Amino acid sequence: MTEEEIIINSGKIKIEGLLKNLSGDKGVIVSHPHPLHGGDMYNNVVEAVCMVYQEKGYSTLRFNFRGVGQSEGEYDEGIGEQDDVEAALVYFADLGKKELDLVGYSFGSWVNALGLNKYKKVKRVIMVSPPVDLLDFSSLAYNQKIKLVISGSEDEIADWKSIKKMIPGWNHEAALKVIQGADHFYWGKTDELEEIIHEFLEQD
Repeated sequence: MTEEEIIINSGKIKIEGLLKNLSGDKGVIVSHPHPLHGGDMYNNVVEAVCMVYQEKGYSTLRFNFRGVGQSEGEYDEGIGEQDDVEAALVYFADLGKKELDLVGYSFGSWVNALGLNKYKKVKRVIMVSPPVDLLDFSSLAYNQKIKLVISGSEDEIADWKSIKKMIPGWNHEAALKVIQGADHFYWGKTDELEEIIHEFLEQD
């Protein structure tokens, strides 16, 4: 994947990102797992998501939340991180991308959920392993943009049974896909993750 290193202005701080700018107006922004547990934009799941979207002709933008890698600022408990997502959306929109998907993995899916009502530019949302047994998703109300939720059968902090109970409140039409044998990190299971997202994009 040949991606361009970019800088995005998120308020007064600068955050780093990787952009693959393809022709057309379709794009996806992918947010990474927990900064305090080693999460960054080079995560294997983040990279897998970007690769599938690129294969389907989407431009991709992944970035490091504030305080991660070369991004300025510091961890802000999911609050300032919402501004980082919005800044990435604005950056993409300025490039002419109008059909925008938003994908979050683990902590990234939580940040996306917290700010979802503010993200007017987003058309569809995919949540990969939303950590419902670790972080508070109670503020996430019904939102028709939520289309797909993915988790692993062995994921203890994004337990699929807990997610299944919550999905009707998020969007009863959203699909839940459970990858058998996958834990929270999807080691050895990213191929199956890619296949699920590929099938989702085939429905366009």
